[in-house]
Amino acid sequence: MASSRLVKLAEGQFRRLDSIVTRALLTFAHLPRSRRRWMAIAMDAVICVVAVWAALFLRTGDPFWGWKPFLTLTVAGLSIWFLIAVPRKTYMTLLRFAGGRTMMGLGVSVAILAIPMTLLFMFVSIPGVPRTMGLLFPVIFLSLLCLSRLLIRFALVDVLASERPSLGGYRRVAIYGAGRAGQQLALGLRHESQLKVVAFIDDDARLDEQLLDGIPVFATSKHENIIADFGIQEILLAIPSATRARRREIVEFVSTQNVAVRTLPSVGHIVEGRVAISDLRDVQIEELLGRDPVPPNELLMGRNIAGKVVLVTGAGGSIGSELCRQIMGCRPSRLVLVEQTEFALYRIDRELAETARHMGLSTEIVPELCDVADRASIGRVLKRYRPDTLFHAAAYKHVPLVESNPVAGLRNNVMGTLHTVLAAEETGVGRFILISTDKAVRPTNVMGSSKRICELILQARAAEKGRCNLSMVRFGNVLGSSGSVVPLFKQQIASGGPVTITDKRVTRYFMTIPEAAQLVIQAGSMARGGEVFMLDMGQPVRIHDLAATMIRLSGLSERTADHPEGDIELREIGLRPGEKLYEELLLGNNSRPTKHERIVMAEEAFLPWNELERYLSDLAQCLDDGDSDGAKTLMAKLVPEYHSNEDGLRSVIS
Repeated sequence: MASSRLVKLAEGQFRRLDSIVTRALLTFAHLPRSRRRWMAIAMDAVICVVAVWAALFLRTGDPFWGWKPFLTLTVAGLSIWFLIAVPRKTYMTLLRFAGGRTMMGLGVSVAILAIPMTLLFMFVSIPGVPRTMGLLFPVIFLSLLCLSRLLIRFALVDVLASERPSLGGYRRVAIYGAGRAGQQLALGLRHESQLKVVAFIDDDARLDEQLLDGIPVFATSKHENIIADFGIQEILLAIPSATRARRREIVEFVSTQNVAVRTLPSVGHIVEGRVAISDLRDVQIEELLGRDPVPPNELLMGRNIAGKVVLVTGAGGSIGSELCRQIMGCRPSRLVLVEQTEFALYRIDRELAETARHMGLSTEIVPELCDVADRASIGRVLKRYRPDTLFHAAAYKHVPLVESNPVAGLRNNVMGTLHTVLAAEETGVGRFILISTDKAVRPTNVMGSSKRICELILQARAAEKGRCNLSMVRFGNVLGSSGSVVPLFKQQIASGGPVTITDKRVTRYFMTIPEAAQLVIQAGSMARGGEVFMLDMGQPVRIHDLAATMIRLSGLSERTADHPEGDIELREIGLRPGEKLYEELLLGNNSRPTKHERIVMAEEAFLPWNELERYLSDLAQCLDDGDSDGAKTLMAKLVPEYHSNEDGLRSVIS
């Protein structure tokens, strides 16, 4: 009975001591970094004292020697150590991340310490201090320094792990990339998350079956076996320098195993304590599509904007709003925002005002509620502000909606462009850039045909040799725009499916909105009048492959006849009215390069203004009368390349 009471008493005392130590370590872990640094310095001072005592004891065999040799050796050791350690940033290292590199750094610092101490005690006779202290003390000091770092590291790991809430155990993850970023990520995950790193995967075959801090590294070729053998549930990307194309290859490579793929905004920030592991996020499909953007040519960006009055129509839309953001960075004297939707105008006006305040810009931002299809209204706006440069982004662009509302679509797109161009010429606008689309090439829908007519208007007016420099820029789909398939697919996946595509053969070009806006501005700066510029959109993407990749990126599997237990069905619903299987940027093969590697130029056939004007007058009358059939008949005469998507399908199939 007595012995059992003693055992229980001992256990109670041990738990109490463990609790005290745990609270102390937690307090230490959550102290400001500057205070932890001073505590580390104090700890090393104590270690130095202990090392001096141990060195004298081992050398003399007497634990009680005079205070003079002890004090002399302690003062010398501390003084020289801190003169070396502080400049070498020894105390900038976080103790809970102490590893091989930390130990090596300590070794170098102590080796430097040993040189002056050895010389000091070898050539200067100090009573009571053996000459061998210059070598013996550094060895003991280094051993205690390394031991203290390791003990604190492992103690903090255990304590911080106990602080985490229980989420049903660890998720087993592999890190793709065994470089410096991958190793930093592994350290951060070890201390701050419920994720357990069980393997690295790397493209470098020389690292195959090596160990990094106790974690095995495997070559890419073995990834399928690794995922199965290690029960990996998630793969984290630690390849910050990889190109977009390489990231796409890697994601497609690993996502076939139906494991989730995630990444971090900045791996380095974890080790610095500025980013939590909660910032781990799914890889966004936008990060994989398109190409790596080319830095803009600052001279071309600012040529027609810096210090000038710039006007953007459709300023609240996807492209228009991004044009405004890019234009603000070029510091115009005034930016006029023309938009017919009140909320869209309010939102971009508020955003740009905050941008101007944050950047300290003196740019005057003027919001104008205006319908470009109203000739008098757009005329008044241009007469009031007389812009030097005008970007015309206002347009209806959703193919099915314009297809079912041809009168509204043609009025807004064609008449809006016509009225804006004529008003620009009347008010002395120096440069007019039309935002066009790849759907204007051999269009199969009203929207594409309307944009081709807009191009014809600019080409015809440019041929009249007026003072206004008129040009147009054609490009494909932009990521993140309203109506894009990407947000639609995301919503469908989040809802459990099905993910709907129109046809497995459909392909589209993709580009990020910022890159598209930058290239539009640069193309406009190169215009001499009447040019059709095309942006290099890279390689087209099959929409079916895009949807399948997005399903896999979510850690889910596609449900098929061969795989009925899959998570998400991918359903084909047929082409919508006016939709094409693929898009083009050129009517012919007459393109030529420009000063910019991502912009090409073409000179395409057009109608002279006196002939085009008659068609436009008749079209305006049809639109005023609400005669959609008559309007579409005139549209087909103006754009002889126009054909319905049914005709397009037959030509593709045959």
